[in-house]
Amino acid sequence: MKQVLPEVGTRLPERAVSPFTSAELAAYADISGDTNPLHLDTGIARKAGLAAPPVHGMLLFAAFEPLLREWRPDLRIGRLSGRFTQPVLEGEPVTLSGRVVRVSEGETPQILLRLMANGTSRAPALVGEAVLTPREAP
Repeated sequence: MKQVLPEVGTRLPERAVSPFTSAELAAYADISGDTNPLHLDTGIARKAGLAAPPVHGMLLFAAFEPLLREWRPDLRIGRLSGRFTQPVLEGEPVTLSGRVVRVSEGETPQILLRLMANGTSRAPALVGEAVLTPREAP
């Protein structure tokens, strides 16, 4: 049975992500090895002109994985890429969104999605892409 692929223009359901806490930033720093004090120390963040420590970019990017998995559990993430355009700060709510921009059918179909993460500002904090491919049938 041929798998039904999403259509170009299909939007992912928007997802509000709870604000990242200082404890979550510290835990991510420990696990990832990214212990840059800018992400962990409010005083240093303020000296850099930020009201609070910025969320690690890769931690923000990782928030897309559950959204993609829940949207289409029959697909797997083949590639993620993105560009961070402005910081999301500790304690700031984030909204994740995305839409299908290309579907390539063939031996191994690929679905290209444009991803965006928005903090409280109107401009996106992250603009990215995900390439999804069908999971192999068990």
